[in-house]
Amino acid sequence: MPDLRVNIDNVRQRVDNAARGAGRDPAEIKLVAVSKTHPAAVVRDAINAGLSIFGENKVQEAESKIDEVGRDAVEWHLIGHLQSNKARKAVHLFDVIQTVDSIELAERLERICEEEGRDSLSVLVQVDLAGEETKSGVPEVELTQFADHLKACKRLQFNGLMVLPPYFDAPEATRPYFRRLRALRDQILPGGELSMGMSHDFEVAIEEGATIVRVGTAIFGERKVI
Repeated sequence: MPDLRVNIDNVRQRVDNAARGAGRDPAEIKLVAVSKTHPAAVVRDAINAGLSIFGENKVQEAESKIDEVGRDAVEWHLIGHLQSNKARKAVHLFDVIQTVDSIELAERLERICEEEGRDSLSVLVQVDLAGEETKSGVPEVELTQFADHLKACKRLQFNGLMVLPPYFDAPEATRPYFRRLRALRDQILPGGELSMGMSHDFEVAIEEGATIVRVGTAIFGERKVI
Protein backbone atom coordinates (compact mmCIF):
# COMPACT_ATOMS: atom_id res chain seq x y z
CA MET A 1 0.00 0.00 0.00
CA PRO A 2 2.74 2.56 0.75
CA ASP A 3 4.34 1.86 -2.64
CA LEU A 4 0.97 2.28 -4.34
CA ARG A 5 0.43 5.66 -2.70
CA VAL A 6 3.91 6.74 -3.70
CA ASN A 7 3.28 5.62 -7.28
CA ILE A 8 -0.02 7.46 -7.45
CA ASP A 9 1.50 10.63 -6.05
CA ASN A 10 4.34 10.36 -8.57
CA VAL A 11 1.97 9.89 -11.51
CA ARG A 12 -0.16 12.81 -10.40
CA GLN A 13 2.93 14.97 -10.14
CA ARG A 14 3.99 13.95 -13.64
CA VAL A 15 0.51 14.81 -14.95
CA ASP A 16 0.66 18.16 -13.17
CA ASN A 17 4.13 18.98 -14.50
CA ALA A 18 3.26 18.01 -18.07
CA ALA A 19 0.02 19.97 -18.03
CA ARG A 20 1.52 23.12 -16.55
CA GLY A 21 4.48 22.88 -18.90
CA ALA A 22 2.02 22.88 -21.81
CA GLY A 23 0.07 25.82 -20.37
CA ARG A 24 -2.87 23.61 -19.39
CA ASP A 25 -4.89 23.14 -16.23
CA PRO A 26 -4.10 19.71 -14.71
CA ALA A 27 -7.76 19.47 -13.66
CA GLU A 28 -8.65 19.04 -17.35
CA ILE A 29 -7.00 15.61 -17.42
CA LYS A 30 -8.68 12.43 -16.20
CA LEU A 31 -6.43 9.71 -14.86
CA VAL A 32 -7.71 6.23 -15.71
CA ALA A 33 -5.93 3.66 -13.58
CA VAL A 34 -5.51 0.56 -15.74
CA SER A 35 -6.34 -2.20 -13.29
CA LYS A 36 -6.39 -5.12 -15.73
CA THR A 37 -4.79 -8.27 -14.31
CA HIS A 38 -4.66 -6.76 -10.82
CA PRO A 39 -6.97 -8.19 -8.14
CA ALA A 40 -9.92 -6.46 -6.54
CA ALA A 41 -7.98 -5.96 -3.32
CA VAL A 42 -5.44 -3.81 -5.14
CA VAL A 43 -8.23 -1.79 -6.74
CA ARG A 44 -9.69 -1.17 -3.28
CA ASP A 45 -6.30 0.06 -2.09
CA ALA A 46 -6.16 2.42 -5.07
CA ILE A 47 -9.63 3.73 -4.26
CA ASN A 48 -8.55 4.34 -0.66
CA ALA A 49 -5.56 6.22 -2.06
CA GLY A 50 -7.87 8.55 -3.96
CA LEU A 51 -8.32 7.07 -7.43
CA SER A 52 -11.84 6.89 -8.84
CA ILE A 53 -11.60 5.85 -12.53
CA PHE A 54 -10.44 2.39 -13.54
CA GLY A 55 -9.80 0.81 -16.92
CA GLU A 56 -10.30 -2.86 -17.75
CA ASN A 57 -9.40 -4.72 -20.94
CA LYS A 58 -11.61 -7.79 -20.69
CA VAL A 59 -15.31 -7.97 -19.92
CA GLN A 60 -15.08 -11.29 -18.10
CA GLU A 61 -12.29 -10.15 -15.78
CA ALA A 62 -14.02 -6.84 -15.17
CA GLU A 63 -17.32 -8.52 -14.30
CA SER A 64 -16.02 -10.36 -11.26
CA LYS A 65 -13.90 -7.40 -10.19
CA ILE A 66 -16.74 -4.88 -10.44
CA ASP A 67 -19.06 -7.24 -8.55
CA GLU A 68 -16.51 -7.44 -5.76
CA VAL A 69 -15.40 -3.80 -5.66
CA GLY A 70 -18.75 -2.18 -6.41
CA ARG A 71 -19.68 0.97 -8.28
CA ASP A 72 -20.03 3.55 -5.51
CA ALA A 73 -17.88 6.57 -6.33
CA VAL A 74 -16.02 4.54 -8.97
CA GLU A 75 -16.18 4.92 -12.75
CA TRP A 76 -15.34 1.93 -14.94
CA HIS A 77 -13.98 2.23 -18.49
CA LEU A 78 -13.59 -0.55 -21.02
CA ILE A 79 -10.28 0.10 -22.76
CA GLY A 80 -9.80 -3.23 -24.55
CA HIS A 81 -11.37 -4.59 -27.71
CA LEU A 82 -15.04 -5.43 -27.28
CA GLN A 83 -16.28 -8.59 -28.93
CA SER A 84 -19.88 -8.33 -30.10
CA ASN A 85 -20.93 -11.34 -28.03
CA LYS A 86 -19.82 -9.50 -24.88
CA ALA A 87 -21.65 -6.27 -25.73
CA ARG A 88 -24.65 -6.88 -23.47
CA LYS A 89 -22.48 -7.52 -20.43
CA ALA A 90 -20.43 -4.45 -21.30
CA VAL A 91 -23.56 -2.30 -21.33
CA HIS A 92 -24.36 -3.52 -17.83
CA LEU A 93 -20.85 -3.12 -16.46
CA PHE A 94 -19.18 -0.03 -17.86
CA ASP A 95 -19.73 3.69 -17.54
CA VAL A 96 -17.62 4.39 -20.63
CA ILE A 97 -16.62 2.19 -23.57
CA GLN A 98 -13.49 3.69 -25.14
CA THR A 99 -13.04 1.14 -27.92
CA VAL A 100 -16.02 1.33 -30.26
CA ASP A 101 -14.50 0.41 -33.61
CA SER A 102 -17.27 -0.57 -36.05
CA ILE A 103 -20.73 0.52 -37.08
CA GLU A 104 -21.93 -3.02 -36.37
CA LEU A 105 -20.73 -2.78 -32.77
CA ALA A 106 -22.22 0.69 -32.36
CA GLU A 107 -25.59 -0.50 -33.65
CA ARG A 108 -25.49 -3.49 -31.31
CA LEU A 109 -24.69 -1.32 -28.30
CA GLU A 110 -27.45 1.13 -29.24
CA ARG A 111 -29.98 -1.69 -29.55
CA ILE A 112 -28.93 -3.30 -26.26
CA CYS A 113 -29.18 0.02 -24.43
CA GLU A 114 -32.74 0.33 -25.69
CA GLU A 115 -33.60 -3.25 -24.74
CA GLU A 116 -32.08 -2.93 -21.29
CA GLY A 117 -33.55 0.49 -20.57
CA ARG A 118 -30.23 2.30 -20.42
CA ASP A 119 -30.84 5.87 -21.51
CA SER A 120 -27.23 6.87 -22.10
CA LEU A 121 -23.87 5.17 -22.62
CA SER A 122 -20.72 7.22 -23.13
CA VAL A 123 -18.51 5.92 -25.94
CA LEU A 124 -15.24 6.88 -27.56
CA VAL A 125 -14.12 5.78 -31.00
CA GLN A 126 -10.85 3.91 -31.22
CA VAL A 127 -9.03 5.28 -34.25
CA ASP A 128 -6.48 3.27 -36.23
CA LEU A 129 -3.69 5.62 -37.24
CA ALA A 130 -0.93 3.06 -37.81
CA GLY A 131 -2.57 0.13 -39.57
CA GLU A 132 -1.18 -2.45 -37.17
CA GLU A 133 -2.79 -5.84 -37.75
CA THR A 134 -2.78 -6.69 -34.05
CA LYS A 135 -4.83 -3.65 -33.07
CA SER A 136 -8.41 -2.62 -33.72
CA GLY A 137 -9.75 0.76 -34.71
CA VAL A 138 -11.64 2.77 -37.27
CA PRO A 139 -9.40 3.75 -40.22
CA GLU A 140 -8.92 7.49 -40.53
CA VAL A 141 -10.55 7.56 -43.97
CA GLU A 142 -13.78 6.14 -42.49
CA LEU A 143 -13.86 8.26 -39.35
CA THR A 144 -16.10 11.11 -40.53
CA GLN A 145 -18.80 8.74 -41.74
CA PHE A 146 -18.50 6.71 -38.55
CA ALA A 147 -18.78 9.84 -36.42
CA ASP A 148 -21.91 10.94 -38.25
CA HIS A 149 -23.47 7.56 -37.51
CA LEU A 150 -22.71 7.84 -33.81
CA LYS A 151 -24.02 11.39 -33.60
CA ALA A 152 -27.36 10.10 -34.88
CA CYS A 153 -27.65 7.49 -32.11
CA LYS A 154 -30.15 8.18 -29.35
CA ARG A 155 -28.62 6.12 -26.56
CA LEU A 156 -24.91 6.19 -27.37
CA GLN A 157 -23.23 9.45 -26.44
CA PHE A 158 -20.27 10.05 -28.75
CA ASN A 159 -17.84 11.82 -26.45
CA GLY A 160 -14.42 11.57 -28.04
CA LEU A 161 -11.59 9.64 -29.67
CA MET A 162 -9.06 7.12 -28.42
CA VAL A 163 -5.81 5.87 -29.93
CA LEU A 164 -3.32 3.13 -29.17
CA PRO A 165 -0.23 4.03 -31.20
CA PRO A 166 2.68 1.69 -31.90
CA TYR A 167 5.02 1.15 -28.98
CA PHE A 168 8.28 3.05 -29.20
CA ASP A 169 11.12 3.01 -26.69
CA ALA A 170 11.39 6.77 -27.15
CA PRO A 171 8.12 8.43 -26.04
CA GLU A 172 8.73 11.35 -28.40
CA ALA A 173 8.09 9.03 -31.34
CA THR A 174 4.42 8.82 -30.37
CA ARG A 175 3.89 12.56 -30.75
CA PRO A 176 2.76 12.51 -34.42
CA TYR A 177 -0.01 10.04 -33.57
CA PHE A 178 -1.26 12.13 -30.66
CA ARG A 179 -1.07 15.30 -32.73
CA ARG A 180 -3.02 13.68 -35.55
CA LEU A 181 -5.74 12.41 -33.22
CA ARG A 182 -6.17 15.90 -31.80
CA ALA A 183 -6.53 17.32 -35.33
CA LEU A 184 -9.18 14.72 -36.12
CA ARG A 185 -11.03 15.48 -32.88
CA ASP A 186 -11.00 19.20 -33.65
CA GLN A 187 -12.42 18.45 -37.07
CA ILE A 188 -15.26 16.10 -36.19
CA LEU A 189 -16.00 16.69 -32.49
CA PRO A 190 -14.59 19.99 -31.19
CA GLY A 191 -14.19 19.87 -27.43
CA GLY A 192 -14.50 16.07 -27.27
CA GLU A 193 -12.36 13.81 -25.15
CA LEU A 194 -8.92 12.66 -26.28
CA SER A 195 -7.91 9.37 -24.67
CA MET A 196 -4.23 8.92 -25.43
CA GLY A 197 -1.05 8.21 -23.55
CA MET A 198 0.02 5.42 -21.21
CA SER A 199 2.67 4.96 -18.53
CA HIS A 200 5.68 5.55 -20.77
CA ASP A 201 4.37 8.39 -22.95
CA PHE A 202 1.49 10.18 -21.23
CA GLU A 203 3.49 13.38 -20.75
CA VAL A 204 3.83 13.68 -24.54
CA ALA A 205 0.11 12.96 -24.90
CA ILE A 206 -0.75 15.70 -22.42
CA GLU A 207 1.44 18.14 -24.31
CA GLU A 208 -0.59 17.28 -27.42
CA GLY A 209 -3.96 17.75 -25.75
CA ALA A 210 -4.91 14.48 -24.03
CA THR A 211 -7.91 14.80 -21.72
CA ILE A 212 -7.74 11.16 -20.60
CA VAL A 213 -4.56 9.20 -19.89
CA ARG A 214 -4.58 5.45 -19.28
CA VAL A 215 -1.89 4.53 -16.75
CA GLY A 216 -1.27 1.04 -15.42
CA THR A 217 2.34 0.03 -14.83
CA ALA A 218 3.38 3.39 -13.36
CA ILE A 219 0.64 2.99 -10.73
CA PHE A 220 0.34 -0.73 -10.04
CA GLY A 221 3.71 -2.03 -11.16
CA GLU A 222 4.15 -4.89 -13.61
CA ARG A 223 1.04 -6.80 -14.65
CA LYS A 224 0.03 -9.86 -12.71
CA VAL A 225 -0.36 -13.14 -14.59
CA ILE A 226 -3.93 -14.39 -14.29
